[in-house]
Amino acid sequence: MTNLEQFKCPACGGSVEFDAGTQKMKCPYCGSEFDVEAIREQETAASEQGDSIEWQAAGGEWQEGETDGMRVYTCQSCGGEIIGDETLGSTSCPYCGNQVVMTGQFSGALRPDCIIPFKFDKKAARQNFEKFVRSREYVPKQFKTDKHIDEIKGVYVPVWLFDGEADASMQMEGIKIRVWEDSVYSYTESRHYDVRRAGHVSFKDIPVDGSEKLDDELMESIEPFYSKDAVDFSTAYLSGYLADKYDVDEKQSEARANERIRHSAREALEMTVKGYTELNGELTSIDLNRGRAKYALYPVWLLSATYKGQAYTFAMNGQTGKYAGDLPVDEGGLWKYFGISTLGWTIAIYGLLMLLKFFV
Repeated sequence: MTNLEQFKCPACGGSVEFDAGTQKMKCPYCGSEFDVEAIREQETAASEQGDSIEWQAAGGEWQEGETDGMRVYTCQSCGGEIIGDETLGSTSCPYCGNQVVMTGQFSGALRPDCIIPFKFDKKAARQNFEKFVRSREYVPKQFKTDKHIDEIKGVYVPVWLFDGEADASMQMEGIKIRVWEDSVYSYTESRHYDVRRAGHVSFKDIPVDGSEKLDDELMESIEPFYSKDAVDFSTAYLSGYLADKYDVDEKQSEARANERIRHSAREALEMTVKGYTELNGELTSIDLNRGRAKYALYPVWLLSATYKGQAYTFAMNGQTGKYAGDLPVDEGGLWKYFGISTLGWTIAIYGLLMLLKFFV
């Protein structure tokens, strides 16, 4: 059974939402504002008397497997049915528009430890997207000037946070290159050195995306998220936004966490080496030790756009405003700008086109 929760305005009875600008609960109907802590009392009361939601099948019997992963909820305001998948945690009623939270999705072992509230609202997400697009030199002019956004939605993304420690050692080849010339010749001298490093590195809150719906590369491109703004979880923060519970559990996320620890450990050891023109090497050993993982919700604005029949997806960090995503490229403008005339330049421009992806 899943409980469905709506936060009502004490002044007018309308559905209140979390406002990123004021960091308070706000009623869009009468304009009243309330602290999140004050709404917690309503949250506690609702958890004691939540409605029971049953599976429903209309228009005949479901075939085997058709209802796997589907959930049906009833809006407490208008009685309309809300259909979602088994990970849906927060949404709006398609009939009356009121915000609803499926509290059962975040109870018991599934309850998040913390949440980073949105710092940017929908208007700011749109404005930041326009700045993001305008700042890209080789984006088609039509894409910059026309309105191509199909949808903007604020989503709390489930994330596993790992605290870890690593004892790592690394063997590297350091190369020093010296170049000089005289009146006759040019000289290049290369000296090669055996460089070794070992150390103990501690990590805190290493994030791993807990949702299969969001591309991991896109999610990691809008990092970092800062844990200093994290607060204890309350379903009140979900009102006005979409939210999912994880569908990639802690155990499944360990491999990616270990990979990120290894990468960071290597970078930390490399940063201790100075004075070489080139540095090449690999970790020779790493011993990973990790404490308990935490379950958190991170704020993300997702934007979808269509240009010349092709769909594009963008993400904005709801805490910092950082954007990432694929952008259409004006190939004609690139060719004109560089004045392509040789095969070498052709290859160079092709490589540049392949690199114009995740930037901020």
